[in-house]
Amino acid sequence: MRIKRTEIPAAEIARQLAICADLRQRFEGRAPLAMVDTFGCQQNEDDSEKLRGYLAEMGFGMTADEFAADVIVVNTCAVREHAELRVFGRLGALTHAKKEDPRRIVAVCGCMARQAHVVEKIKQSFRHVDLVFGPDELWRFPELIDTVLAKQTRVFAPGGGDGCVAEGLPRLRSDKVRAWLSVMNGCNNFCTYCIVPYTRLRERSRRPEDILGEARRLVAAGYKEITLLGQNVNSYGRDLENGAGFARLIREIDAIPGEFILRFMTSHPKDAGGELFTAMRESGKCERHLHLPLQSGSDRILRAMNRRYDAAGYLALVDRVRAAVPDIVLTTDIIVGFPGETDADFEETLRVIEKVRFDAMFTFIYSRRAGTPAAELPDPFTREEKQRRFDRLLEIQNAISEEKHRACVGRTLRVLIDGEDREQGVLTARSPGGRLVRLAGGAELIGRFADAEITGFSTWALRGRLI
Repeated sequence: MRIKRTEIPAAEIARQLAICADLRQRFEGRAPLAMVDTFGCQQNEDDSEKLRGYLAEMGFGMTADEFAADVIVVNTCAVREHAELRVFGRLGALTHAKKEDPRRIVAVCGCMARQAHVVEKIKQSFRHVDLVFGPDELWRFPELIDTVLAKQTRVFAPGGGDGCVAEGLPRLRSDKVRAWLSVMNGCNNFCTYCIVPYTRLRERSRRPEDILGEARRLVAAGYKEITLLGQNVNSYGRDLENGAGFARLIREIDAIPGEFILRFMTSHPKDAGGELFTAMRESGKCERHLHLPLQSGSDRILRAMNRRYDAAGYLALVDRVRAAVPDIVLTTDIIVGFPGETDADFEETLRVIEKVRFDAMFTFIYSRRAGTPAAELPDPFTREEKQRRFDRLLEIQNAISEEKHRACVGRTLRVLIDGEDREQGVLTARSPGGRLVRLAGGAELIGRFADAEITGFSTWALRGRLI
């Protein structure tokens, strides 16, 4: 199904920036503060950087103290129940800050704000929340804040339609070494367990010239790692008319002069293929890491999930990428306890894991999402039964990860030093495959590439020394 693209005119973004300038004048004589509290995925982190950008244009400084903030924005995630419960707990705690200063604005945005039952709950049970807006309304955040201030009323703008593309939004990045670069938003896959197509709406790709312009600016600003984001990056460009595709985009960013590395996430197996793998192999800057969600190794469960591949097809795809990129690091997602999953289905998943031997996995117990088809399926297994399977899965994967990390000892890896560990005098770095490496060193090394000899390991990280 072809979706009509809605592109926000540049004049509308200019109008939002003019509203920012007007709000800045209202706060003249004092320095207002804002806090943006982010839950969920990298796409939410990317959105929060835009929210901070707008707030900076309005004259706000940033704070992590809700009692010091004039504006508090909670950017929410709806993928799992646990994330929603954390958000509601956070909103409940913010009643104290609102009570201390009733002029303080509390806003809720992100994926939860697109769900009608959540919006209604906020209306009725969290009356201290002044503003609710969905992801496709972010581009007019200044206008919404201005309405709250001018009319002294609650504003609800969950959004509608198929979503939009908005360029030219200001941004305040939270990292000086690594940068998110969104290439598209939304999803057309409609996996039966997933709420994302309903909250992030249909796939919308940014134009390649806009992406390349942003990438060049990031390199010029000194960023050393750029991660391309999308709910399914392999689908990039299908809604555009110029034949742009994701593999071509990787090649064009790779051609930008400068010392930096390129990552991307997330890939859907049904859309990954030879063109992408060849671009990864031939790119000098694209890291040899592919996150390829499996979700289940049971063909029956994959059909129930609407994943549009089977276990044999997934394994064949793994063989293809390993043939094209022999040093590839493979990571994946697994859902345990999808409605109706039997012990036999779970054993099928374990068989695929043993065959592939992933470098790392992100594992989840199925979380029912109201409004998705899977929420209506019978689910006869208890949480305890699902937890036992989950624990077994972790035990198997931890052993595989530990074995792969042990094999790294004695090797020299080129790493990007990206931050400081909690332990004093220890730096964090990432290997070409995205593995965490801990190194002794000073903060002056952050943002540099270096060679590190791997001297030790744990299940989750490598230890090394700088050469």
